[in-house]
Amino acid sequence: VGNVQHQNIKVGSAGRNRRKGIRPSVRGVVMNAADHPHGGGDGGRHGAGKAPRTPWGQLTLGYRTRRRKDVSKMIVKSRHEAKRKR
Repeated sequence: VGNVQHQNIKVGSAGRNRRKGIRPSVRGVVMNAADHPHGGGDGGRHGAGKAPRTPWGQLTLGYRTRRRKDVSKMIVKSRHEAKRKR
């Protein structure tokens, strides 16, 4: 950004952010149990001892979400080479 002071601008109110099209971020803890895995309960601490999850129930911290790349069954290997290595 050409304006160095751009990062120092304070928005000031939620309304100014809403006019920019930025919606409020609501914590899962304050939602109902039907809306988020962290939601529900009668006040107090929520989700203590439970791993944090996304709104869709997938674990968020340290949980691998990418699929493992399986080796193709179509690759032809010689059994004789494997025997020589032993």
